[in-house]
Amino acid sequence: MKRTDDSTLQPAAIATAGPGTAETQASANLRGIVAMVAAVGCFSLMDALLKALSANYPAMQVAALRGGAALPLVVLYVMWRREVGGLLKVRWPLHLLRGVINVAMLALFAYALKELGLAEAYTLFFIAPLLITALSTVVLREKVRAAHWVAIGLGMVGVLVALRPSQDAFFSLGALAVLGAACGYAVSAITGRVLTRTDSSASLVFWTTVLLALGAGALAWPRWVAVAQVHWPLVAGLAVTGFLGQLAITEAFRHGQASVVAPFEYTALAWGMGLDWVLWQTVPGYSTLLGGAIIIGSGLYLVRQERTQAVIPP
Repeated sequence: MKRTDDSTLQPAAIATAGPGTAETQASANLRGIVAMVAAVGCFSLMDALLKALSANYPAMQVAALRGGAALPLVVLYVMWRREVGGLLKVRWPLHLLRGVINVAMLALFAYALKELGLAEAYTLFFIAPLLITALSTVVLREKVRAAHWVAIGLGMVGVLVALRPSQDAFFSLGALAVLGAACGYAVSAITGRVLTRTDSSASLVFWTTVLLALGAGALAWPRWVAVAQVHWPLVAGLAVTGFLGQLAITEAFRHGQASVVAPFEYTALAWGMGLDWVLWQTVPGYSTLLGGAIIIGSGLYLVRQERTQAVIPP
């Protein structure tokens, strides 16, 4: 999500030509992977809060609450970075496009969580890494190595083994909503990587949050339901997890190639198992552990490939 006038220009940190370029890119990819794992952890917590709120409020209102609640934190972050003056010097067409996509994406996913179980919703949403990798070859002109496709394929196998989703759920409005959200997420991720070539992380996080709050808020206003006092702690949780997740995922796509960091979306399954165990003392079954092991193995394989690239440039 980034760039200057040349849409094929690489981020400044990896743009230098010469024998060190491959090593620098691989190091940047590893940094992006760490940021993506952190982002997925935050968004996994956020998904649990979204599901809880979606049972009591319209999907569009939940999307608006997610954006509006995080906005004060984002403003403080921008002020701390002393980048207020640069907020207007951005590429407006791409920011507005991301704003529209993010509103639709979050509303669709909130609706899907009301109609489907987390297993079915996550299984369908996990086509996003495949879409991001495919789009990265066309839009970003990234060279996708065989290792990236292998990691994505193994990760998807792990998801299917772990979640064992109900096939009946795949033929429903909720399933269509998840697929729409996954497509929107993929386009938003690629657009964001284009934007990071010229725009700061602070401006991306700020305008993503502002446009989500305003767009979803305007659409939700006619059917707005007063938020019960008991639900305000959940809204506060949305603010923190949404802000930290957005910050981390912006950094992930700023530093790492989209085709490299995208497979680490699958770590949502590991985060989910960990949260189940810590919060609800739910012990995962053998199939869940096996699927999780496959996903972790695919991630470690990709990390190893990137480290190899850093030491031995192709």
